[in-house]
Amino acid sequence: MSVWHRPVTLEELNAINANTLSSHLGIVFTAIGPDFLQATMPVEARTLQPYGLLHGGASVALAETAGSTGANLCVDSARYVCSGQEINANHVRAVRTGKVTATARPLHLGGRSQVWSIEIVNDAGLLSCISRLTMAVLERRV
Repeated sequence: MSVWHRPVTLEELNAINANTLSSHLGIVFTAIGPDFLQATMPVEARTLQPYGLLHGGASVALAETAGSTGANLCVDSARYVCSGQEINANHVRAVRTGKVTATARPLHLGGRSQVWSIEIVNDAGLLSCISRLTMAVLERRV
């Protein structure tokens, strides 16, 4: 069973992120499943820290992009908007080259809050970062 409020395409998701931090970092949505979203980000000059490793902040930006996009796809966007409340990340493996892939899955989909788990892996499929994102579900003001 799908968690999404409505069907969405990868083209739509990538168009939403045009001209944002996500597009500046090279983040691209690559897969949608019944209960997950995947996005990739290159490990290159834009996303490295001065010591040649993937910047932890870039990993967090990828995690929040995947999780917050997922959260907003789970609600009726005419009535609600989801906004980040808290994010944490554990960086467990350095990445120097290639790309990283984030997979975001909901842990809790409530009427007022959502909690998402986002795993980021390197090209070899090894865990680089694990993140948890808490989202507020807010009624849109008219």
